[in-house]
Amino acid sequence: MKALINCFIPFADAAQAKETVKSLRETGLVNKIYLLATEAGSQPLDGCETISVSGLNASDTMLAIAAGADTPYTLLYTKQSLLELGYFALERMIRIIEDANAGMAYADHYRITGGSKTNAPVIDYQFGSLRDDFDFGSVLLFRSGAFREAASRMKAAYRFAGLYDLRLKLSQKKPLVHINEYLYSEVELDTRKSGEKLFDYVDPKNREVQIEMEQACTEHLKEIRGYLEPEFKRIEFSAGNFEFEASVIIPVRNRIRTIEDAIKSVLNQKTTFKFNLIIIDNHSTDGTTEAIRKYAGDGRLIHIIPERGDLGIGGCWNTGIHHPRCGKFAVQLDSDDVYKDAQTLQIMVDAFYEQNCAMVVGTYMMTDFDMKMIAPGIIDHKEWTPENGRNNALRINGLGAPRAFYTPVLREIKVPNTSYGEDYALGLNFSRQYQIGRVYDTVYLCRRWDDNSDASLDIVKMNGHNTYKDRIRTWELQARIALNNAGK
Repeated sequence: MKALINCFIPFADAAQAKETVKSLRETGLVNKIYLLATEAGSQPLDGCETISVSGLNASDTMLAIAAGADTPYTLLYTKQSLLELGYFALERMIRIIEDANAGMAYADHYRITGGSKTNAPVIDYQFGSLRDDFDFGSVLLFRSGAFREAASRMKAAYRFAGLYDLRLKLSQKKPLVHINEYLYSEVELDTRKSGEKLFDYVDPKNREVQIEMEQACTEHLKEIRGYLEPEFKRIEFSAGNFEFEASVIIPVRNRIRTIEDAIKSVLNQKTTFKFNLIIIDNHSTDGTTEAIRKYAGDGRLIHIIPERGDLGIGGCWNTGIHHPRCGKFAVQLDSDDVYKDAQTLQIMVDAFYEQNCAMVVGTYMMTDFDMKMIAPGIIDHKEWTPENGRNNALRINGLGAPRAFYTPVLREIKVPNTSYGEDYALGLNFSRQYQIGRVYDTVYLCRRWDDNSDASLDIVKMNGHNTYKDRIRTWELQARIALNNAGK
C-alpha cells in the first residue's frame, strides 16, 4: 500500500509513544513518524525522527510540521496517551478529505476512562466556530498542501496559539470536515465534570494563553472582514417614561433552596433611585411559588406566573422586560445566586452613565452553596478591553455576571427563548453597535452546586450547547461582515 501520510505525535518517552507508533505503522499508509519532543535528551524510537519543539501548540511547531509535510496527507495527534485507530480509519478520512475537498478531517471517536469505553461524538465546524478550545478530538488529518499554505501565512510567533492560528487560516481557504463516524479510541486525561471545566479560560494562570488567542482571533477577523473598529453609538438614556430607574429580573423554576436568598439580596439594596424586583416564576412545583409569596407585602416585588408554558429563561426575561413596570435598566440575578452586598445595584446602574453603554457586565466570585469562595475564585474578565472586547467576545464562551441592559434597546432586540446561551447572544448583539461597560469590583456571588443547570452535563448535552453558541457566533459574524461590506 502506498505511503501517503507523515505523522506527528507528541513525545514524552518511549513507553508512552510505542503503542501509538505501532498502531500507525500497522495501517500501511504511513511514510514517516515524527516525534514532537518538548524536553531535551528524549530517547528516540527506532524508525522515528525526533523534532525538538518549544511546545506542542507553538507556531514554530506548526512550521516544523509544514517543513516535514511532504506526503499528500499529514496527521497530527494531539495527546500523549495511547491512540487506537479503527478499522480502515485513515482510509476513510482520506476519502472524505478528497470527496469534500477539505483542508482537514476530524471524527467522532471513543473515549477510554478508567478502562471503560464510551462514545465521544464531536460537532460540526461552523463559520463562527472561533472558540480556541473547539473539540476536534485528538486525531487531525490534513491535506498537506493546505497545511503548508496556511502555515506560510502565519505572521506571529506564538507559544500557545500556533495551532489555533493555523486552523483559523486553514478554515479561510478550505473546509474543516467532521466525519460522523467513530474512527478511533483515545484515553481521556481530563475527567472533571462539565461544570468544573467551564471556567478554564478565565483562570488567572491561563492569562498569557488568552492574550495570544485573542491576538490570533483578531487577526483572523481582520482577514475575513469580521473585525469591528472601536466606534460605538452613543446612548442618551432618554427613551421611554420609566417609573423605576432599575428592575432586577429573576427567572426561576424549582429553586426552593436558593430563591429566598436571592430575593433578600435584592430587597436589601441601598440606592439613590427607585427600583423593583420582577420574578418570573416559571410554573414551579417544589414550593418556590409559596416562598416568593412570603414577600408579597413588599410593594417592590412583582411576582409573575406566565400564562405560557413554553418559556425558557430567555422567554421569562422577555416577560419581565416587557412588563409595564419594568425599569429603565434591567439587571440580572439568577435564582441560584446573590448580590455581594447592598451596593451592587447602585454600582451597576452608575456604570451606564459613567461609561455610556447599553449593557454592563460585572465581576463575580465563584462560591460553594454556603457562599464560600471556591476555585477559580474571582472572575473579572479583564481580557475585555473597550477597544477589542466586541471582537474577542466572538472567541470566548461567556462575558461574565451580573449582566444589565438598557431596557429600550433590550426590548427592541429581545432575548432568545432558550435556557442556555441567551445571555451570550445578547452580549454579541449589543456589542455590534454599543459599548459594553465593565465593573471590575466584585458585585455578585455565583453559587456552584449539584443543581446548577451546567454542573454535570453529558457529552450530547454539551455538544448541543456548543453547537448553539457556534451558531450564534456564525450569525453574528455574518452580520458584522455584511456591516463592513456595506461600508457602515
